Amino acid sequence: MAKLYFHYSTMNAGKSTILLQASHNYRERGMDTYLLTAQFDKRAGEGRIGSRIGIGADADTFAEGDDLFEKIRARHAAAAFACVFVDEAQFLSKDQVWQLARVVDDLRIPIMCYGLRVDFRGELFPGSSALLALADEMREVRTICHCGKKATMVVRRGADGRALQDGAQIQIGGNETYVSLCRRHWRAEMGDTPV
Repeated sequence: MAKLYFHYSTMNAGKSTILLQASHNYRERGMDTYLLTAQFDKRAGEGRIGSRIGIGADADTFAEGDDLFEKIRARHAAAAFACVFVDEAQFLSKDQVWQLARVVDDLRIPIMCYGLRVDFRGELFPGSSALLALADEMREVRTICHCGKKATMVVRRGADGRALQDGAQIQIGGNETYVSLCRRHWRAEMGDTPV
């Protein structure tokens, strides 16, 4: 039975690594997969999903305004596949998440989405919000704060190394820009000193 899955976490939890491993498992069993990632995220290269541990795979891309139902339907008609994997799912629009839900319901193809839950301000991304509402199953990919507690938040650092409190929701970056923290340490970085 096809389902819409949302695997979420903070930065540097290994979401892309898990996605690539799951896709590999399908392919190892003779089942093709279809990989998608955000068009504007070129950290691993144009149309490529990359992991911090050095593994990667070519992927098709999605952009704002793309009809993902039609994109997936056309690709499946040209060359059938067993599962769709979406990296950087936080960058999906609400409409695109509904389109993915239609793929699951109408085409009966499972969709595995991987992405951030919240931004550096502690606010949901539009894609994550829609996935939290619509996903059939959700799984947290865990990582830890420097204190050893589970990291659930992320700070964006400015050029001076200090945590930023304002700015555009989307700014592509890695370890040089973002740090995953537990809520308590995130609050401290944001100026809300714990008692």
